Formats: sequence, structure tokens, C-alpha cells
Amino acid sequence: MLRAFTARRIAAAAAYGGGGLTALGGMTFGLIVVEARLARRIIQATPNGDPPAADGLYGEGAGGAPLSLVMLGDSTAAGLGVHTPAETPAALLAGWLAEAAGRPVRLTNVARSGARSQALHGQVDRAVRARPDLAVIMIGANDVTGRVGPAESVRHLAEAVRRLRAAGAEVVVGTCPDLGSVKPLMQPLRWLARRASRQLAAAQTIAVVEHGGRSVSLGDLLGHEFAADPMSMFSEDRYHPSARGYAAAAAAVLPSMAAALGLEPDLPGAAARPVAQAAAEAAERAGTEVSGASVAGDDRGPRGRWATLRYPLHRPLRRALVRPLSTGAAALAAVAPARRLARCASGIAQTRQWLRDRRARRPAAETGGGWE
Repeated sequence: MLRAFTARRIAAAAAYGGGGLTALGGMTFGLIVVEARLARRIIQATPNGDPPAADGLYGEGAGGAPLSLVMLGDSTAAGLGVHTPAETPAALLAGWLAEAAGRPVRLTNVARSGARSQALHGQVDRAVRARPDLAVIMIGANDVTGRVGPAESVRHLAEAVRRLRAAGAEVVVGTCPDLGSVKPLMQPLRWLARRASRQLAAAQTIAVVEHGGRSVSLGDLLGHEFAADPMSMFSEDRYHPSARGYAAAAAAVLPSMAAALGLEPDLPGAAARPVAQAAAEAAERAGTEVSGASVAGDDRGPRGRWATLRYPLHRPLRRALVRPLSTGAAALAAVAPARRLARCASGIAQTRQWLRDRRARRPAAETGGGWE
């Protein structure tokens, strides 16, 4: 398991200006970047072009002033690999948010394919002009393949979260995905990429929580399903997700978005623990949210910020996205009418319904524990 002190060390280096690499060292990053170059040859043989533009107003028929949603990050946030705007994660999130809030949502996507964390500075400049109520960031993969030191990467992310929070936005960050799930990477470098990805994800979580945001570990989300059905879960380049893959990423952050905006209460979480420990655990278990917590009225302990973990999506998300489904989400289907997205939209709707049912079944006084 990824150790908490490794994540804490990377985060500390970011906070104090250190430039050290992870415990794997520079040699590992050199090997990863060599393998990444080979993988890019495969990926670039199937060009995707530019991601579809999905900016605009969602849920126009709803009343009230529009909520402002901004999307920042790399190709995962931009939606590279799908063919229509409706298939991008930003469009799915905007459509769901409009339905959940009963208000229109104005989407502004400033994410760019190939972006590393240092690009967040310029993206935040553009994002704050939209006066966001909520910002969703997905970043990290290009930092790993581009041999960016994790401390440097985390510094840029921490500053982005700080600026967005100062602008009045709630912030949800999908941490670095598990590059060990990418088909063009071969062993043993696939294992090394997985380790580097998880170390960066854990350090990102610490930085996000310390600056008042929520993190969601994307990790190897639906890793078994990706391995069993790569033609469906990956796009043509075998690197970027397909519409179903992006729906999985979108579904992972939905509960955190809802809780951040107060649309639905937080789900019960595990007992509070130091943020470094929570970050290390989350990096090992995809779909886990980490957010700030307090113990006896204090949000910090002898080992730093207190945090709690929530595990809302592990079982229902897998069921919803890999089974044929007969029920759907009318609001999402209206936003994303493509036939191949019907199952994705339905999966997200069923996940949301599962969260409601789960909350209704739990005693009101129950506050801890998480679930299996």
C-alpha cells in the first residue's frame, strides 16, 4: 500500500519549494517517459482531433439564475476521444447539475488536451471570469508522463485551488488517474506508472484538502471493466476514455459536487484521520472522496489537517455501467441524446438514486464507519 509518509513528503516539498521526486526517484520517471514516448506513437497513429466544445447553458427550461460550472485540467476534463459535445464529462456533469439543482447551469470548459499542472494558472485566470459557483479539476497524467516532479505539480494545483476558493467557488478535484490501466504501456513500466500515478494522486489530495477543496480518487476506476472490455471503455487510441469511460469519471465526482453545493447532504464518512493517511488510502481505492473534517471542534491535529473518507460509488457504479439498463434519466437523455450514451446516463441516474436510498435507510444519528 502507498505509505502516508511518502504522500506527506511530496506535499511538504511542494509547500516549502522542494523539487524532489517520489521514493521511486528520477530513474523511474526516466523509464516512464521513455515508455510514454513509445505509447504516444501508438496513440498518435489514431488522431482524435480536438475535443468537442460543450460550453453553453444546460437546463434552459428550469427557473432561477444559472449556476456557473467551470471545468479545468487536461484531456480528461476536455473530453478528448469522444465525438459529440454530449459525450464529454463536462456536458454530463452540467446536465446532471441542472437537474439536481432545478436551475440552469452555464458551463465553461477551459481544460486543454496535453495540459500539465503548470497550465492551471492560465486556466484559472479564464475560469474566474465566469464567476464560478463550482469548479471541477481533472489533472495529473501529463505531469507523470512528462517527468514533472510531483512537488512542482502539486504546488501548481494547490495554488489553483486556493485561487478558486478565494473567488468563491467550491472545488472538486479528480486526482491523477492510474496510468497502469493504459493499454499502450507495457510491463514492467506499467507497474511503475501505476505507482507514480498513485503517489501523485495522494499528494494532490493533501494539497486539495489543505486548501479547502474535495478530492475524488479516479485511480483505476472500473479497472476490471476497462481490462475486460477495452474496446468499449477506451476510445480508438486506446489511451483516452470512450463515452462510457468518461461517464464513469463523471459519476465518480457527482456526489462530491452535490455535497459541495449543498444540494444533497454529505454521506456518512469513515472516522477522521490525518489527511496524509486519508490520501494514501484514497489513492489505493478509486472512487473515494477525501474532504476536511474536525475532531473535538479542531480541524487540525498533531499530524496536520483532519480528513474523512467517503466511498459512495464502488458497488453501484460498477453495476450501473456494465449492465444493460432499462430505466433512464430523462433530463440527462435530453442533454445527451446519442444512443450510445443512454446506458451511461441511466447509470449515473441509478447511482444517484442508490445514494438517496442508502441515505434514507441509515439511522439519522449514524455518523461514522464508511461502508464495505
